[in-house]
Amino acid sequence: MTADETPKIQVDSDWKAEAQAEKERLAATEEKQAENGPRGLPPADFKGLMGILASQAMMGLGMVQDPGGKGVMVDLEGSKFAIDLLDVLQQKTTGNLSDEEDKEINQLLVELRARFVQITQLIAQQASGAPAPGTPDDTSQPGSPIITP
Repeated sequence: MTADETPKIQVDSDWKAEAQAEKERLAATEEKQAENGPRGLPPADFKGLMGILASQAMMGLGMVQDPGGKGVMVDLEGSKFAIDLLDVLQQKTTGNLSDEEDKEINQLLVELRARFVQITQLIAQQASGAPAPGTPDDTSQPGSPIITP
């Protein structure tokens, strides 16, 4: 190959503009991801904290299917702990919540406590051998759920 045959490198004048535009697009994408948090998680706020604690309590109250498919997993101690944490959160934030937040945490605690009592009673009935509410042998509360711990 001679000096005359050496290919000449041509620099497209748009190359720099394209590179700059791509750099700006990447920076905008990174900034957007930083605003949304890792993996697009919602913002860390009071409602999110309540939701996490409520989810833990509900899982412990039988909202998760047993891996064997024979019933549901019940963790009364874990669910009680999550409900107690929500109660502490409510007590420590008294006077600092919006009306909506206050209403939500009160309603959440009432519902979780009622469900806790219901599940505790069902488990006690099953342990004693008494028919669970909703079974053909029991006519006191037709349609109530049967929990198999």
